[in-house]
Formats: sequence, C-alpha cells, structure tokens
Amino acid sequence: MGIGLGFDTGGTYTDAVLMDLSNGKVVRKAKALTTRDDLSIGIGNAVKNFDKSLFKDVVMVSLSSTLATNSVVEGKGCRVGLVSVGREFDGSIPVDAYAFVDGGHDLKGKEASPLDEDAVEAAVESFVGRVDGVAVTSYLSVRNPDHEVRVKKIVENRLDVPVVCGHELSSSLGFNERAVTSIMNARLIPIIKELITSVKAVMRDVDIKAPLLIVKGNGTIMGEEVASSRPIETILSGPAASMIGAKSLTGKEDAIVMDMGGTTTDIGILRNGQPRLEKEGAVIGGRRTRVLAAEISTSGIGGDSRIVANNGRLTLSASRVVPLCIAASRWPRLKDRLKAVSETVPRQTPESLGIDNVVLDSEFFVKVKTVGGENLSDDNRRFLDLVSEEPFSLREASAALGIHAFDFTVAKMEENGLIQRIGLTPTDLLHAERSYVQYDPEASSFGVAYAAKRLGVPPVEFIALAKQKVVEKLSQELLRKLFFEETRKLEIDSVGLDLMNKAISRKDGLDFRVRIGLNKPIIGIGAPVAAYFPQVAEIFGAELLLPEHSEVGNAIGAVTGSVAETLELLIRPRGSGSDNPPCTVFSALGKLDFDTISAALEYADTEGRAFVVEQAGKAGADYVDVKTDIKEKRYDVGGGLGAGNALLEIEVVLTAVGKPRQFHTAA
Repeated sequence: MGIGLGFDTGGTYTDAVLMDLSNGKVVRKAKALTTRDDLSIGIGNAVKNFDKSLFKDVVMVSLSSTLATNSVVEGKGCRVGLVSVGREFDGSIPVDAYAFVDGGHDLKGKEASPLDEDAVEAAVESFVGRVDGVAVTSYLSVRNPDHEVRVKKIVENRLDVPVVCGHELSSSLGFNERAVTSIMNARLIPIIKELITSVKAVMRDVDIKAPLLIVKGNGTIMGEEVASSRPIETILSGPAASMIGAKSLTGKEDAIVMDMGGTTTDIGILRNGQPRLEKEGAVIGGRRTRVLAAEISTSGIGGDSRIVANNGRLTLSASRVVPLCIAASRWPRLKDRLKAVSETVPRQTPESLGIDNVVLDSEFFVKVKTVGGENLSDDNRRFLDLVSEEPFSLREASAALGIHAFDFTVAKMEENGLIQRIGLTPTDLLHAERSYVQYDPEASSFGVAYAAKRLGVPPVEFIALAKQKVVEKLSQELLRKLFFEETRKLEIDSVGLDLMNKAISRKDGLDFRVRIGLNKPIIGIGAPVAAYFPQVAEIFGAELLLPEHSEVGNAIGAVTGSVAETLELLIRPRGSGSDNPPCTVFSALGKLDFDTISAALEYADTEGRAFVVEQAGKAGADYVDVKTDIKEKRYDVGGGLGAGNALLEIEVVLTAVGKPRQFHTAA
C-alpha cells in the first residue's frame, strides 16, 4: 500500500493526514497546536499518535501552509533591503533598507541607461548588518534581466544573505508589482526554510524516507529545493490546498470554498473542478503581487483574531493573538491573574493611539524568539528577558521592572516577531459559552467578563455581540469576493457598501430592502466552521456542506496535487513585410535575437521545453508531459478594408506537468 502523508501548518493548528493513494481514503488524521517558536514540536505532535507501522509505507510527504500568507498579512518576516534600478519604488510595502541606482532597459530590451555599479557597491555596503535578505528589481527586467543579474552578483560578493531578483519570480510587466513580489519573497525565505527543516526533522525522527513537496498557491506542488528559493510561490498555499481538498471531500465541481483558520479566512471559487487562477497576480494584504495563484480572497479574520473592547466599541482586529484558553493551558498561573483583572474597574485607552497600540490589562506578552542584530533599547531588552519564560501584561511588566509602560515598544517587537500577544479571540467566545471546549474555558470566561465590563454589557450579551461581529465580517468578506468575481474591481463605493450592509443585517432601508442569494453551495473547511458558517449560509439562503474530515481539508488537498512548472516566452517581430521576419525573444532565459520567427519557435520548442522539464524535475516530478500553448496577436493594417493584418507578437507558454516523485524501496 502506498501512503501519502499530508501536513498543513497553519497559524494555530498543524494538521496531519495519512491517505491511501490507491483509493483516496483517509487512513489516519490528527491536529496539534502549531508551535511557532519550534515548528517541529507541533508537527511531531500531529503524528505522534499515528500507528508507527504505517510510516514504512509512506512514499511521499506533501505540505501546505498558511505561514507565508499569515506573515504577509501580519507584516512579519526578516529584514529586507531593496535595490531599485532605473525607477524609484513607490514604497507600497515597507523595507528595512533602500537604494535607487541608475540603469534599466526599454521595451525592446535595450539598455536605457548604464548600470551605476559604483552606486550599487555603495548601497550594498550600507546594507551591512541591517538586512537578512536583499530584493533586486530593475525597470523592464522582464525584457532584459542583465542589470538584475549583475546587481545580484555584487550583493552576493559582499553579503552572506539570500538575494532575490524580480525576473526570477515573474515574466509579467509591472515594475512596482514585481518589486513587491521580490520584497515579500526575500522576507519569507527564512520562514519557509525553517518550516522545511522542521518537517524533515520529524521525518527523520519517525524514519520516513520519502520526497518532501510543498503546495504552491495555484494548487500544484513543488520540491523543497525550489520552495526554499521561491517561497513567495507558497503564498495562498493553504487556501489552494483547501480548495483541492474541498473538491476531493465533496465531489463538487462548482462551489464557494470558505476556509476559516486561526489567523485568516480564505475564500475561493471552484469552477469546473478547478480554482480560477489570477493571471494579474494574487492580491495579499491589499497589495497586488506578480504571483500566479488561485484567485483567493484572504482576510484577517479567524479563530485567533484579536477582539478589543474599548470606549464602548467592539473591534475585530486582523492581528493574530494566542487565545486566552490556550495560553492558560500552557501557563496555568495565568488564569488566576486573569481572574484578578476581570474583577477590576477597566481603564479605557484613548482611541487616537490606534488599535495596534491599545494594550489591555487582560492581554499578555511572551517572548517567541531572539532575532540577531535587532536594535533594541535597554528597556525593551529587560522586557524581553522578563517575558522569556512566562507571559506578563504591560502593567505587570511596568511594576516588576520599574519602567513606565509607554517605554516598551511592544507593537514594534510584535511586528519583528520577537514577542507574541495573548488576548481575547473568537476561540475564547466558544470556550466561554461552552459550545467548544478543548482548552481552559475558565480563562476565556474571565477574559470575556473583563471585555464585557469595558463594553458595559453582561457577558452573555457580549458573547452574542462578538459572535455576530464574526458572522458579519465573514459575510462581508464573502460578498467582497463575489463582487470582485463579477466586476473585477477591488474597491466598493459607498452605495455598494450600503447595499452590502443591508443584505447582511437584513435591516430594511427607508423605501427598499436588499436580499442576496447564492447560486452555488458553500463548502466549509476548518475546525471552527460549524460555529459560524451556518449563520452565514442562512443570510444568503445557501446550501452549506461541512463534509467529514473538513477539519483537515488542507492536509488532504496537499497530497492530491500535481507538479507543474511554466515558462512564458514573448516573440516580437523586428520590422515587417515578411511572413517570417527577424524577431526578438523575451523570457526568463534572457533576451535573444533570431533571424526568423521559425527559428524562435524552434528555440522555444527545444530549449524552452528542456528548461521546463528540468525545472519540473527539480520541483519533484516524475513522468513529465509538456503542454505548449501558442497565441498570436495581430493588428489590422487596412483600416478594416480587407488589406490584411500584421503580426504584433507571439506568446508561447510551456507547461511541464508530472506526478509527484515517490520513494521506492528495493524489491
């Protein structure tokens, strides 16, 4: 029997499933808490109760994860420097060091301005000790990557950090989008490497000898080596796996898939059995990237979303915190301190601070890890030492250290991944009302009691209000996704928002009412979906499917994908008046000139094909097939009078697809 071991490492839980690859049946499944300070602990806990005799039959291990997506949504990751060549970056995503230098190319791939290597050298020198990775983006590098390649060599000669070039990640136009993609990729490299190292450590511990593959954001899979250098392609890995898993579990070809995890809720639509790919690039955290991925809407609402009651207002934050019930299970003394807080008179915090800078007495902090080279004040270093073994609230830390609470920059330390906040979450709501109890419900009840005081309502009413907030937020994100699918626009104007809110609240306007119904079923994936999704489905009169094994749907999807690698080549004629003119080929392989179109097409069929087959092999595929898609673009040269048309360009897309390589023991 050939068994596939699928993992999904999310912000809160790590899921594991053993699946019989011959019949698609789930053999074993389990969930464990994700341990962000040491991922291998959570991964190991997920498989520790499996029948060890089954491990000898494991022929492949496949992994999906929301860690990359969550890191982008939460603004976390390593320190990144950006070298921008030929055009200023618009600053739509922050970097830790930045340099603009002269250079770049034009649309024909010709050098528009010489690369200022002296400026590059100076920039790289200024990055020393300030960055853990470098992104390089040059104007129109998709037409000629020469300047990016040269900058990369300079960086590698001076800095011992990963270097990512825009042309390595995308062949699409869009300077700022490629810059964003490169920055995100550089920032994610240590996160994905840590994840891969953790999985392989567990594989060694249980004596599994099999290839390790990782799910990409388009639902296909790739080998560990490719994932280590292109972690940005794991953006939306978890949600893409959930869509594949949802189809596998229900057999539905057309459905809305809603995957609610600890940190995010991801919404995608299956059409004819496949997730639709966003060719313009995935939008993550409100930013357009150049990553080819399933068109999935990701929003910061999950079981671990932070709930804040302040100045009579109830807010759901996109920030992930550790639920009080889970924290109290790990640090039992926390419950008594929460009880004491719940009996105090709350202090309201000025709203002008912003939600991220509001710190409640019922919120605690614990050190996650030490990041080398951080420029921390002495006060912050003392704070980190204090919370290294046990959580403390800001008020407790201030009293213990004799330092004013405002002197601790906890928001910045959170952003840098040094500390983790503990606070009230939707998971705590379920524990407090005893509808879902897996950890310490009393700790959740104390947190709810304190929050209810801050809002001026009884705890039972607070739970109802907070749960309704979650349902409304989920419903809003669902409608935003459906509106985008219909209109291809991300923004919703004031009229659209009014109609959306009326449809969700079912409250009539002065002279009209709004009701929106769905013509597809909703498939719920994730552990907490039964608590919230029935109300969402009721609002829209939709059929709701909560299939067996839905709580490990991502891990199931991880073992059912194929390996795929793509290369896009753009062939542009030079001149006219010939059926087979000279031309230029633009691709990730570089800019090349040919005497004829025929020669360029032959190059695409030979060298391009060899390249994607090689890449698919590196990505972990066996038995590779190559699909070639050729599209011509022409324009009318006769003003519609029948004088004929001329070739504008030829787009050649080569896609190599293969089944995942499996481990085979000698007979």
